Amino acid sequence: MPKISQKGQQMPASPIRKLTPFADKAKLDGKKVYHLNIGQPDIETPEVMLNAVKNIDFKVWAYTASEGTLAYRSKLTEYYNKLGYNIKPEHILVTTGGSEAITISMMSCLDAGDEVIIPEPFYANYNGFAHQTGVVVKPILSYIENGFALPPISDFEKLITEKTKAIMICNPNNPTGYLYSKEEMEALKQLALKYDLYLFSDEAYREFCYDGREFISPMHLEGLEENVMVLDTVSKRYSACGARLGCIITKNKAVLAAALKFAQARLSPGMVEQIAGAAAVDTPDAYFINVKNEYTKRRDILVQSLNKIEGVFCPNPGGAFYVVAKFPIDDTDAFCQWMLETFSYENQTVMMAPATGFYSTPSGGLNEVRLAYVLNADDLEKAMVCLEEGLKVYPGRVE
Repeated sequence: MPKISQKGQQMPASPIRKLTPFADKAKLDGKKVYHLNIGQPDIETPEVMLNAVKNIDFKVWAYTASEGTLAYRSKLTEYYNKLGYNIKPEHILVTTGGSEAITISMMSCLDAGDEVIIPEPFYANYNGFAHQTGVVVKPILSYIENGFALPPISDFEKLITEKTKAIMICNPNNPTGYLYSKEEMEALKQLALKYDLYLFSDEAYREFCYDGREFISPMHLEGLEENVMVLDTVSKRYSACGARLGCIITKNKAVLAAALKFAQARLSPGMVEQIAGAAAVDTPDAYFINVKNEYTKRRDILVQSLNKIEGVFCPNPGGAFYVVAKFPIDDTDAFCQWMLETFSYENQTVMMAPATGFYSTPSGGLNEVRLAYVLNADDLEKAMVCLEEGLKVYPGRVE
């Protein structure tokens, strides 16, 4: 029988989805499963976006321009300039989801063997994207004790070699929810300029900043125009994960020209998605105010409930809709599987994402779990009761 490639064998599995068979089996057994493993919001998609799809009227479902339609890029320009990005439609390349924005950016900016420094824990699929493109991830540890703040710049400099070509951040962060401060962003700017590095900024959770905290993009920092690659998606902003619509934003003309060639090779982003995305830009501000208030309430329920459980520690995140919590166990992969495969409380259980998959450093996150607060308040409270009961009787618990 023909063998699969080494790349296929070595491609990392998603920590977010790898326990799905156990969740499916739990459901078949009649258990209620609370899904805190994946960032799939239950918030309704804006009505203007859905209506745009319902009211589509075309005779041919045709290709679009490889860089995205001018109509959509023009609407996006309105959105980003309202945030102070000072861009034009030609600074945007539309992608099939945020995932393609990341892979095209990596292929446009980096050669196989080049290194990108990423504070960890980080979005698990960065490992997969790097594996696909031949890029080498150089992880730099952040720590739960200080809420996963940006590591000292001196620690970054220790990792920089002649092969280092980029730094990547996710702000607000997935999986930790950490929101980088203006001072931290300024420090990254100086580092990027000092070593002439790209600064990739994954901004999927830009709208979700809490407690009056300010979101700072590298697009807000003068002097970085040739270094910044903003990677974005409609998935979280409009609760439209299935639309698979993202974009790259950069003022670096050479990078855009290279990225366009990769975009041409995959032909074009979807027409229907761009029609919906253009309409979404007109989503009323009240929508985001309500969503932010809802997520703040959910975050408070989750963080407070976790910290009341004996042996659990959870920092209070400033953004996104995730937390990483430390549990009194030494193998969260085994624990998360046990919760689905063996445990139930009043015929309920909880699905979580082991944090090991969000680390590149061996043994990172062995006692940590990522939880997404994407369920309504009532379900979150029930899930936390269930989790507390599970931790009480888990045979692998450590003190």
